[in-house]
Amino acid sequence: MKKIGIGFENYKEFIDEDMYYVDKTMLIRDVIEKGGKVTLFTRPRRFGKTLTLSMLRTFFELEYDDKGNPVDNSRYFEGKKIMEADHNILSKMGKYPVIKLSLKSAKQPDFKTAALRLRDEIVAEFDRHIYIKNSEKLTAAENSMFDELLQPKRTDEIRDEDGFQLEIGRYATALKTLSVCLKKYHGEKVIILLDEYDVPLENAYYEGFYGEMIRFVRSLFESCLKTNDVLEFGVVTGCLRISRESIFTGLNHLKINSITDETFSEGFGFSPEETETMLHDYGIDDRKEEVREWYNGYLFGETEIYNPWSVISYVDSIVNDKRKFPRPFWANTSSNQIVKDLVWHADEERKRELDVLVKGGTIEKKVHEDITYDDIYESEDNLWNFLFFTGYLRKVSERTIGDDTYLTMRIPNKEIASIFRNQIRGWFDKQVKDSDRSVLYKAVLEDDVDTIADYVSSLLEKSISTFDSAEAFYHGYFLSLLGGMPGYVVQSNREEGDGRPDIVLYPNRPRNPAIIFEVKIRKKFNEMEDGLKEAYDQILTKRYEEGVLEDGYLGVRSYGICFCRKSCIVGKLMR
Repeated sequence: MKKIGIGFENYKEFIDEDMYYVDKTMLIRDVIEKGGKVTLFTRPRRFGKTLTLSMLRTFFELEYDDKGNPVDNSRYFEGKKIMEADHNILSKMGKYPVIKLSLKSAKQPDFKTAALRLRDEIVAEFDRHIYIKNSEKLTAAENSMFDELLQPKRTDEIRDEDGFQLEIGRYATALKTLSVCLKKYHGEKVIILLDEYDVPLENAYYEGFYGEMIRFVRSLFESCLKTNDVLEFGVVTGCLRISRESIFTGLNHLKINSITDETFSEGFGFSPEETETMLHDYGIDDRKEEVREWYNGYLFGETEIYNPWSVISYVDSIVNDKRKFPRPFWANTSSNQIVKDLVWHADEERKRELDVLVKGGTIEKKVHEDITYDDIYESEDNLWNFLFFTGYLRKVSERTIGDDTYLTMRIPNKEIASIFRNQIRGWFDKQVKDSDRSVLYKAVLEDDVDTIADYVSSLLEKSISTFDSAEAFYHGYFLSLLGGMPGYVVQSNREEGDGRPDIVLYPNRPRNPAIIFEVKIRKKFNEMEDGLKEAYDQILTKRYEEGVLEDGYLGVRSYGICFCRKSCIVGKLMR
């Protein structure tokens, strides 16, 4: 079986190392026939955008080796679908100089570091085309400019703010300079490929220098994409469409393709057929339904799409160990800051909507594609927009009222549902950590069952009810509240007597009693007293108290606690 290229993003490596590759080469034809002068593809993270740009570069680029000899890249497309295209398409193979730049290195803690990292990426692209240096085809001024841009200032040479602004100002327009030089050298217009353009913007928003980064990226884009007469075409990829006013000002020839468009719908991600073929190729056809439940559910235009990163990660894990179960592979690779924001800042209405979503329901929201990070909190609906376009929600249906589009949305699959649940659990953990538990500890020591119930219920009232039907959630939640109680060590499900009590507080000093809590849940409020009775009966029949005393403790007290939705009652077992 072929190697699965986990983490590989260079198209040539897939071919050179004979790795498993889902053939997306017909996107080359589609970009030529259906793309704009500049085409912006917005897709969720890890849906193959970087690999796609690498494939486009390999096909189109008029490339030279270290000795200055032309490189024939046609072997990288032998047996691929694109070779079935007509002569007009194939004649463009290896024809154009290509500039390719990734902006993801600008994910830095401050603007200076981020801008200089982008500068270094631009310098590296100049160095990649060093074969044109000092060419007779360029003017003396162009050769001089090329040489200057190949020699960035060291950080210790940039002594003040004016020096820094001068340095990054040189490189904000450098791609246009490189384009002009390449056009003169090759006699062909230039293709420009820009990857992950919105990564520096999202990072800058959260780090607090959004305005500065917007200005730098805008200058970069305007020079190489807007006022560039030697541009054959450009392709830009990102996760979100950042509004024209903030970054694409005046870029009237921009063609935007998002997850709402049918055109190019199968160019990113895996189709159901591609996914099933991969499962068959690795001998795990029987896992088809499991993969569908966990990693399918995305809708690009009207086309069903699987998460490619999660599918290949899943297949790789199963091939190596058939006992493996599905996991949320995407959670560890994609920024979940937006989900965190939604959960941390959730008001009562958002909590209700989160409950509906995680339980498999739908919500309807007005959706628009022009997004800026600056207005993320301007209205509650903006975060839902972010979640939709970044792959955390999928369209079920849509309707239009005037110029407004309303989408009914749901969570696409089990993987995304687990990401939401983990964030909500994190919210609970923070809530517990920040709460003053001294009131609870005092109530437990003083047998004040009403205060215990009031304290726990008050915290639950502020929470999200996603886990209300799960006893394990209430068990863990109450256990975390008791953790750190002075003078006691809390244990869960430790064997005592003839069973395992839910929670036991073991005293550090023998004169203090051990404390047992047995947790029950009920679906109806009028059944909660029966829950307490069940807890008492279990404590008695399983001899929990006897087991604790046999361990050598001098005393023991036992409580039942019963939860129903956001309420609880507590009772002490009386002998």
